[in-house]
Amino acid sequence: MKNFFIKISVYTLFLMVITNCATSKKTSVVSNLQKDSFIEDAKVYNALPKSERKTFLKDSDAETRWVDSIYSKMSVREKLGQLFMVSAYSNKDSIHENSVEKLIDEYKVGGLIFFQGSSIRQAKLTNEYQAKAKVPLFIGLDAEWGLSMRLDSTYVFPWNMTLGAIQDLSLITQVGIQMGAEAKRMGIHFNFAPVLDINTNPKNPIIGNRSFGESKTNVSDKAVALMNGVQSQGVFTTGKHFPGHGDTSTDSHYTLPLVTFSKERIDLVELYPYKRMFDEGLASVMVGHLNIPSLESKENYPSSASYNVVSNLLQKQMGFEGLIITDGLAMKGASDFKGAGDLELAVLLAGNDIFLGPENVPVAMIKLESYYKEGIITEARLSESVKKILRYKFKVGLNTYKPVEIKSLIADINPAQNEALSYKLYENAITVLKNEKEILPIKDLSQKIAYVKLGDDINSSFLSTLKKYTEVTEVSNTDIDSLNTELKKYDTVIIGYHKENKTWAKQDFSDKEMLWLKEIARHNKVILAVFAKPYTLLAITNFEDIKGLVVSYQNSSVSQIVSAELIFGAVAAKGKLPVSINKSFPVNHGLSTEKLNRLGFTAPENENMNSQILSKIDSIAKKAIDGKMTPGMQVLVARKGNVIFQKSFGTFTYENGSKQVNNSDLYDVASLTKMISTLPNVMQLYDRNKVKLDTKLKRMVPLFSKTDKANISFKDLLTHYAGLQAWIPFYKATLNSDNTPMDKYYSKVANAQFSTKVADNLFLRNDYHDTIMKLIAESPLSLKKEYKYSDFTFIILKEYLERKTKKPLEVLSKKNFYRSLGMNNTLYNPLTTFDKNNIAPSEVDTYFRHQVVQGHVHDMAAAMEGGVAGHAGIFSNAMDVAKMMQLFLQKGNYGNKTYFSTATFDVFNTSYYAAEGVQRGLGFDKRVKKDGPTCGCVSEASFGHTGFTGDIAWVDPETEIVYVFLSNRTYPEVTSEGNKLARENIREEIQQIIQNAIIK
Repeated sequence: MKNFFIKISVYTLFLMVITNCATSKKTSVVSNLQKDSFIEDAKVYNALPKSERKTFLKDSDAETRWVDSIYSKMSVREKLGQLFMVSAYSNKDSIHENSVEKLIDEYKVGGLIFFQGSSIRQAKLTNEYQAKAKVPLFIGLDAEWGLSMRLDSTYVFPWNMTLGAIQDLSLITQVGIQMGAEAKRMGIHFNFAPVLDINTNPKNPIIGNRSFGESKTNVSDKAVALMNGVQSQGVFTTGKHFPGHGDTSTDSHYTLPLVTFSKERIDLVELYPYKRMFDEGLASVMVGHLNIPSLESKENYPSSASYNVVSNLLQKQMGFEGLIITDGLAMKGASDFKGAGDLELAVLLAGNDIFLGPENVPVAMIKLESYYKEGIITEARLSESVKKILRYKFKVGLNTYKPVEIKSLIADINPAQNEALSYKLYENAITVLKNEKEILPIKDLSQKIAYVKLGDDINSSFLSTLKKYTEVTEVSNTDIDSLNTELKKYDTVIIGYHKENKTWAKQDFSDKEMLWLKEIARHNKVILAVFAKPYTLLAITNFEDIKGLVVSYQNSSVSQIVSAELIFGAVAAKGKLPVSINKSFPVNHGLSTEKLNRLGFTAPENENMNSQILSKIDSIAKKAIDGKMTPGMQVLVARKGNVIFQKSFGTFTYENGSKQVNNSDLYDVASLTKMISTLPNVMQLYDRNKVKLDTKLKRMVPLFSKTDKANISFKDLLTHYAGLQAWIPFYKATLNSDNTPMDKYYSKVANAQFSTKVADNLFLRNDYHDTIMKLIAESPLSLKKEYKYSDFTFIILKEYLERKTKKPLEVLSKKNFYRSLGMNNTLYNPLTTFDKNNIAPSEVDTYFRHQVVQGHVHDMAAAMEGGVAGHAGIFSNAMDVAKMMQLFLQKGNYGNKTYFSTATFDVFNTSYYAAEGVQRGLGFDKRVKKDGPTCGCVSEASFGHTGFTGDIAWVDPETEIVYVFLSNRTYPEVTSEGNKLARENIREEIQQIIQNAIIK
């Protein structure tokens, strides 16, 4: 109590001093940081009485009977053997395996700690070793970020430092649950985690990212949450490294680190999380090899061998009754203290129960047996630890040991939930430290954005995801001045600093990188995303020129994807800095950013979709390709605003060596043009009261005023209920008898009279558009009013739009939608912008253009319109199409920008002639029954469109699913067999899989 009042007095005096010193804004900020830090340090945790502590597993009479029965039959060697937990590897040869078996057979060791190897091999070895043991073995693993810390073919969870930034503790518990379940499936009883070290030394060589941070309350909160998750699965957790390795400058693997803090400081800070954990039911503690003069007066005496630390402090003063385990005894911090046998004696007499990773078991065992005979190790002392060990073996089920089942092991320890959880973790961890003038999120997608990579590790997921939002150009140069000259062309520069995603990897900026960062930021508007530990920022002394600063913590694929989402607003920033960065950013600093309703990316399970079922799409795609229904395709599925499946299959053509389809490649989307180009522009005019449902065609396009089509209403036109002819093969009238283009209509070179480009080296007479419109105007109408799908509707609507706005359709679509939606891969005549190698060919034309049609529109009428038509002509990819479909799903709003009203969307998504059997909205196909293009498994509220080249884009508002399928099924030709892709119901089968994947 006396010490407590001294602390409060000092704290009060400190506050008075810093308050009086706060004479400027800068000083005040620094002072506030100091105050916050002092308040944090001064917090006292009052431990619960032992009777009120939670227990992981209750003691029982059955446990006592089993323990006594086993212990009573043990020889001295068998008892001593229980104290040993020896090192084992699953990536070493038979010599190592035989040596482990010998330790089990001859020295009766009680447990194994596995290190590097593979999961299958470790499981098999676990079974073999367990079969050799008279008393089942404890199996332990350092799995601080999951099994992957030691084993390949396993999932890598984020490091503790990353988890330390998360504010939602339920997510940390979920991490623990996953870790515990996977450890249990592997036959592991101890996860030697969590690390409870409070990392107050940024230069700590061994803890760093393994710590939850520098705040004792944050470390405690996260550790308790993780422990609860792991132990809920029947696996023990181990708090380490007692009493605290967080403020050391050396590594106990190589030397004995010195901790110079007073006993009071250690009690107030380092022991804080242990007190919390003990009250919450921590099963075991690992004692570190540390030199702490304030706790152990003997010079250079490891804490693991100190009776004062292990027995007096840990057990008596703090009341810990769980298993006490040494840190690895082969570590220099311990092995330099005493040799084999003497070291084990010292740590046993200090109060430890288990010797972890001893250096020489045979020598140690002989010495310990001798010490037992001499009475240096008493039966009471031995019984205390051995019976405790046996109790814990009973608690973890080793009284009824069962071998590890090898079948389906890899799948079981790599559930889809891991990836889903990882997305949530990074969404909650990634931290924005600076957001000057709300540069984040980037709202204006029309600006020019550059990306510059710093660091030496991969950046593919970050850059590819950035490019899914808008056009982002990667700029590089070997000279900083030349680089800055190039960057002058851009409005915003995103710098990604990418370092190797390994816990102990060096992640500091090089001198060159620091210079480049400084110079780029000085001359440009910069957003810096740091894919490395937050301590990397310590080298930056002035953040003034950096306008946006994002700490992404790790350079994992998910971290890169989520960081790109954050930059463009698909997710909001939620993380808080777990450590302080000099005086610039205090611990727990983190800015919130605005969430925009743009498409994001996540794992299917996060949107209640089953990824295993969705994976069946792959087999349907293979079926289509193998059956030569289409050479390749893109498939995208989004739900509730997140893309959950995006994959490309096959190649551009059937020829050997043909280019593999990538997600960024473009397809001719044929009639999807109607829905993603013409229709949204028409909806905007309707929204602005420029046209109404009963507006007549004669008012929209005067050309029709003296025809039998004059009184067709806007509503009938868009529902294909106007009786228009389906189409006219306009091109046939322009061909010779041998189907070659007539010189009267075409030229091989462009000139003033022939400038309408139809294909490579083929130009149509400029006035032929008038002929097309005249032919439509003169075409016959149905004698009775009935549904008939017609391309004429959208050819006419293009004419109307351009007349009304006095702008070409391609300009309207880009200006009104594509630019601000980030649909930079959606356009007419893509060869003006994209390389032909990034555009799938649609046909080998032998009847009109007589060439491979690649980058020019497949539809003949659209080609004769110079590639820009209301019914066809758009090239795009699945990602861009999904953006427009998401805009429709969100009823006119995307990226928090309103393009048209909800009311307008509802008007267009209504089937006005449903009673007559017409399942069409205004421009939208709504046929969801047998005669429609869907699986028949979507709701009647759903809508979309198909395309002749083998496409479908469909939205179901009830399930909030967007489905996009793009292909070039018309390549190399449309055969007499017809549309095999449609006949085999490929698109419908995939849609059915999507519906089946919904987790009810």
